[in-house]
Amino acid sequence: QVQLVESGGGLVQAGGSLTLSCAASGSIFSINHMGWYRQAPGKERELVATITSGSSTNYADSVKGRFTISRDNAKNTVYLRMNSLKPEDTAVYYCNVNCNVKILNTMSARNYWGQGTQVTVSS
Repeated sequence: QVQLVESGGGLVQAGGSLTLSCAASGSIFSINHMGWYRQAPGKERELVATITSGSSTNYADSVKGRFTISRDNAKNTVYLRMNSLKPEDTAVYYCNVNCNVKILNTMSARNYWGQGTQVTVSS
């Protein structure tokens, strides 16, 4: 089994910054891509940023230039540094990890989600 533990959410004023962390643990052989998604009330979950095993990154247009995704492979951890936060960034943020795990003696790629962490930006 694989567990993801998120931290770093909270309440911040517009223009402020937060850093989210997501640590993966368990029976992980290797980690492929990692990412962050968010879901605002009444809206669908949307991609925020992703990072590949080779550290190539991809961002939603709405966060480009303000958010930075990074990973520490030694710690199986992905980070999201959020600067210049806006009220419209308010949402529950979820980390997503795609990793290779051994299931019944067969290596398989599986997708896992964190429990979510609330980010609230006040105007």
